[in-house]
Amino acid sequence: MDTHAAIAQIEDACKTISLAMMKVVPAARHLGDETVRDEVMKSAHQLTVELEVIKKKMIRLKGRDESALL
Repeated sequence: MDTHAAIAQIEDACKTISLAMMKVVPAARHLGDETVRDEVMKSAHQLTVELEVIKKKMIRLKGRDESALL
């Protein structure tokens, strides 16, 4: 697998994870246990932040690869 294929695979996985995470927070709001709900919301936020880090790294890596072609 080359770098471009790896980036595409990672970006596709990030998109899938993002779509799944969009379902977690609305569902978590309906949990009966306030403590569990708060922990789920906090964890979902942390996962989203880390996912954004990965996505930004891929954007930077793509930019570096494209600038090497110039």
